[in-house]
Amino acid sequence: MKLKTVTRTQGNNQALKDGSVKPRTFEFEFIEVDPLIAAFRRMVRGLEFDICEMAITTYICAKAHGKRMTAVPVFLVRAFHHGAILANSKAGIRIPKDLEGKRVGVNRGYTVTTGVWARSILQEEYGVDLAKITWVLSGDEHVAEYRPPSNVVPIEAGKKMEDMLASGELPAAVGVEVKSPDVKPLIPNALEAGLSALRRSGHYPINHTLVIKDELLAAHPGLAADVFHAFAQAKRRYVERLKAGKIDKPAAVDEMHRRVMEITGDPLPYGIAPNRQVIEELIAHALTQGIISKKVTADELFASGTRELVG
Repeated sequence: MKLKTVTRTQGNNQALKDGSVKPRTFEFEFIEVDPLIAAFRRMVRGLEFDICEMAITTYICAKAHGKRMTAVPVFLVRAFHHGAILANSKAGIRIPKDLEGKRVGVNRGYTVTTGVWARSILQEEYGVDLAKITWVLSGDEHVAEYRPPSNVVPIEAGKKMEDMLASGELPAAVGVEVKSPDVKPLIPNALEAGLSALRRSGHYPINHTLVIKDELLAAHPGLAADVFHAFAQAKRRYVERLKAGKIDKPAAVDEMHRRVMEITGDPLPYGIAPNRQVIEELIAHALTQGIISKKVTADELFASGTRELVG
């Protein structure tokens, strides 16, 4: 059985892409989609793939709208989002609380995972009232049926968020890249702030998970566990190389994983048990921010047969 699979080529998936780790009951038929976010949309709207990497809040939103896919607790991408909030220094934004009463841009949709985590940081660490901000979106949502809260609006026709931030028309924005001497991260020393939050409270955001079509899970009861074990084995090979200092041309993400490893021992834990706190934290933020309207449990989000697995 060959299953159409989309996942980005990265350290923790390298052994799957080069074939040195193989699943037991099927073969991966890898499909490269660039940019990867296009695959999220295609999966949510058309179930185009059998297995697909997906932003976790896109998945949580999709699941709430009855999309026929279920995740396995494989968390392919994690990041700290303290540095995702940029502010124009000429717009009078000195501290995060200054965002209240303002319009703040959000790259793409309101349900984008980086935006959810960045807003949670503003709320939890800096006491920002998210309801007092008008969130301006540069794009639409992957889940077409989703309707955002009333303080979320689309960008004006013909305008670009990067230009609006650079000019100060938007005093701040989340998840954009702007080259301007006036635009700087609102929270300085972002990586250190993230690592400090990890040490203090276990804050280590999940960005991407992995989903499988429900019809395949129903037809093949052992499939979810097989997928989990294959991805976990590939991840362990990456972590072993990371520990041994054998990553060729390490990137910024490898350095972040190394720093996290010094604190937690495993920079990419898979499974519900080692991630329950952060999953429940994300569900709570999704509820608070209006991504979902009904609370779900961590176990409900993941395929039976994987809920007890750790890798």
